[in-house]
Amino acid sequence: MRLLTRREPAAFAAPRNRARLFRLISLLLQYPDAELLAARDELGRAAAALPESATRDALVAFTAWYAECEPTRLARAYVETFDLRRRSSLYLTYYLHGDTRRRGMALLTLKQRYRVAGLVPPEGELPDYLPVVCEFAALAGPSTGEAPLRQHRKGLELIRTALREAGSSYSLVLDALCAELPDLPAAERAAVAELALTGPPAEDVGLAPYGPPAGNFGPSPYGPPAEHVGLAPCGPPLNETEVRP
Repeated sequence: MRLLTRREPAAFAAPRNRARLFRLISLLLQYPDAELLAARDELGRAAAALPESATRDALVAFTAWYAECEPTRLARAYVETFDLRRRSSLYLTYYLHGDTRRRGMALLTLKQRYRVAGLVPPEGELPDYLPVVCEFAALAGPSTGEAPLRQHRKGLELIRTALREAGSSYSLVLDALCAELPDLPAAERAAVAELALTGPPAEDVGLAPYGPPAGNFGPSPYGPPAEHVGLAPCGPPLNETEVRP
């Protein structure tokens, strides 16, 4: 009788596969500009070429929706989902630190982490923007590159929960991302539930908030252009209290 069995290797154990995965996720979470819209078929093929796994299946399903969605509707969905709702903002340090002095230090530390790895932080975009963090994971490798994702695992879970509750197709991308990161223990899942109810820390002592940069719709290489700022959302009416962090 055999006492030991050989464990099957994880689909994304190889650094090369992980790099392909995080690069694809970075692209799919960016604003769908003309360049990404023109590459939709290529993005679908990249998802289909990933190793067989639930992660691959989630991204194949998302890229199928992404390819079929009319461009203007896709732009509206992105703006409504990520730019107008605080609970699904893609700026990770907000969930950990809120608009406090600690967030400013966290942003500076993240920029320094990029520079130490020989990478230049993007102009006009905060370093904690999730597509930037995923691209860093792809370029710097599992140990160094994925450390910010692991550090902000609770924030990622909160984004995923918010997207699922909103019925957003983007929840599939967060499902794929979270599936390749460590699971949250029960205590941290309870902390995520508490954070969803109370919101991140606040500090009102004259501190200028570290939200997305003013005019983020224009100069950011990842965000939507200015002409899309006034687009009506394609989902249900927004709650007046839902604003970008």
